[in-house]
Amino acid sequence: MYTKNLMKEILSHENIELAIGQVRRNKGKPGVDGMTVDEVKAYFVRNGLEVRKQILQRQYNPQPVLRVEIPKPNGGVRLLGIPTVVDRVIQQAISQVITPIFDAEFSQYSYGFRPRKRAEMAIQQALEYMNEGYQWVVDIDLERFFDTVHHDRLMNLVARTIEDGDVISLIRKYLVSGIRTDEGDIESTMGTPQGGNLSPLLSNIMLNELDKELESRQLRFVRYADDCIILVKSEMSARRVMRNVVRFIEDKLGLIVNAEKSKIVRPNNPEFKFLGFGFFWGRKERKYLPKPHEIAINNFRKKIKYLTKRSWGVNTKYRVQKINENIRGWVNYFRIARMKMVLDKIDSNLRVRLRMCIWKLWKTPKNRRKQLRKLGMSTNEAYKNSYSSKSYARIAYSWVLTTTITNERLARFGLLSASSYYQTKHVM
Repeated sequence: MYTKNLMKEILSHENIELAIGQVRRNKGKPGVDGMTVDEVKAYFVRNGLEVRKQILQRQYNPQPVLRVEIPKPNGGVRLLGIPTVVDRVIQQAISQVITPIFDAEFSQYSYGFRPRKRAEMAIQQALEYMNEGYQWVVDIDLERFFDTVHHDRLMNLVARTIEDGDVISLIRKYLVSGIRTDEGDIESTMGTPQGGNLSPLLSNIMLNELDKELESRQLRFVRYADDCIILVKSEMSARRVMRNVVRFIEDKLGLIVNAEKSKIVRPNNPEFKFLGFGFFWGRKERKYLPKPHEIAINNFRKKIKYLTKRSWGVNTKYRVQKINENIRGWVNYFRIARMKMVLDKIDSNLRVRLRMCIWKLWKTPKNRRKQLRKLGMSTNEAYKNSYSSKSYARIAYSWVLTTTITNERLARFGLLSASSYYQTKHVM
């Protein structure tokens, strides 16, 4: 594939317009200059020619990325680097042109951040290996991958494929653009900022070397970004593979393997989690099947709990809208998993918590009496129960609300049943 004069294509009006559209769809917070995604189109109308000129003359200097700490569900923080919106557009424009070039070189068993590939395919491939008898998993955890990528190694890999020196120079500038923290700016001597539009592609370029090594050893593996599992037939093979692959990653790629989190397990081990999925042996089916891992289930429950906090001062319509968005997103992601019983319990708990929110929203005995009568309760019962001293939980579980704010009424109001929605989406 021709890769010598790519900058003209990258900076073309059509490609920049596509990049602006994608950045706006991605939304996201402003970078160090405070510019929002809604302002970027007007910026390029006014300054696009000057930006193109600076890039072509190698005079363009990206601004530092804004460091943001995102709490992890299981503790600790994930460091994100937010480029300015203008830099996100330029990175996106580069990515749109060079992704097809590199994607043609990538392994078919690499699924992360690639066109027409998704996590579901990675899980299906892992299941295929497990059910072919490869029932020992070498689970390799790369420690702070995005923060430890060696710039020279990465740029050497980029230069093997891309012959346009202007493009190579611009990509390196983004790697070393610096990081803005509360204490001031710091140099970025290693890593690719997790949050930049180029970072996913650059991570795949680096880890494609690992894929090639695993393929040369004829190993069965599945990789999604920096999550990689290798499946073998015996524990002895697993131990040998773990030793050799860790040595390759650390010596040849210059990355760090987290020895504490890397492990050798059976697929149905409760400690084993891959892309949010766990696995179990289906006795009836006589094969391994996927399920949401307990950690993923607990995180979903926490999200539902957060959206049904009584202290959240929003109306019920908006609350239900946000709940439905989360249900759809979660079920669509895990749609190949077995989880109906789990979702039945989540639905039941959700409806109770929503009734608690509605009871609080009614506030006064007078309004509660009015609402209960609207929902079919007799005047006498409505009067008596409107003064109930029961706790929110007890009143939500009692006949007072279960016979008035029924499951059917909640469904007519628009509340999505996770279990019912799952049954329309389940594909395995």
